[in-house]
Amino acid sequence: MALAASSYGKARVRVLRLARDGDHHTPRELTLQVMLKGAFDAAWTEADNRACIATDSLKNIVNVTAARHTEAGAEAFVERVAAVLFETYPQVAEVAVEAHETRWRRHAIAGAPHGHTFTLDGNGTGYVGLTMGRDASRLRSGLRGYTFMKTTQSGWAGFVDDRYRTLADTTDRIAATSMDATWTWSRAPKDYATANAAILATLMEVFGTTYSASVQDSLYRMGEAALGRVPEIAEIAFAMPNKHYVPIDLSPFGLDNPGTVFLPTDEPRGQIEATITRG
Repeated sequence: MALAASSYGKARVRVLRLARDGDHHTPRELTLQVMLKGAFDAAWTEADNRACIATDSLKNIVNVTAARHTEAGAEAFVERVAAVLFETYPQVAEVAVEAHETRWRRHAIAGAPHGHTFTLDGNGTGYVGLTMGRDASRLRSGLRGYTFMKTTQSGWAGFVDDRYRTLADTTDRIAATSMDATWTWSRAPKDYATANAAILATLMEVFGTTYSASVQDSLYRMGEAALGRVPEIAEIAFAMPNKHYVPIDLSPFGLDNPGTVFLPTDEPRGQIEATITRG
């Protein structure tokens, strides 16, 4: 029997590169698949792995290349990954790299693009819920899956320190979430669309411009501000799961990571929920 075709590699390699220019940050998030063809047939036909490159090494090459090229666009970045593979491994005959980009749009606050606050491109869906009886009704509006992040001005410190804790305190981390928010109307505003837009703008302004000691901290203050901005809502409820960006340890490769290369992961995730009312 003949081996007609073969390839192997690493899929779903996720990396976020963060280019920092003072308070002006630019995130570039990719999910990559790196596949190789070359002189590897013996691994299939003769149980001989001597020419094989560990797929974990392919992940590491992506991460090291990310650290060295934080400013590169997606096209230039995949070219650099392929170049490293050809430079390092003579047995590689062909490299196929596919990259799917998670596009982050710089969010504007008070009409000006903000340095480190971003929303997901093509973001979220609107929500309306109505419960109506013959004598009373309850109308709710909101958003589902509205995704945003800030790349600094967030921390998580001072939490329970016991034998199960492995996380270190941090006062500077990426904070990101895919938010479900639902506000309940006590009376109709002059215009629902205008009021809904004002609520979202208020939520994002609080999130983007104030230090966050936790998702809980930001959530509560965002809700307070929305209730203060739009008097026609009685309460606002949030579900804000963490989207984690974990700094990648590059020390095995002799590289520092000054908060520029991260592993994006949202499973498992923190799930933070609360409802803020007028008391």
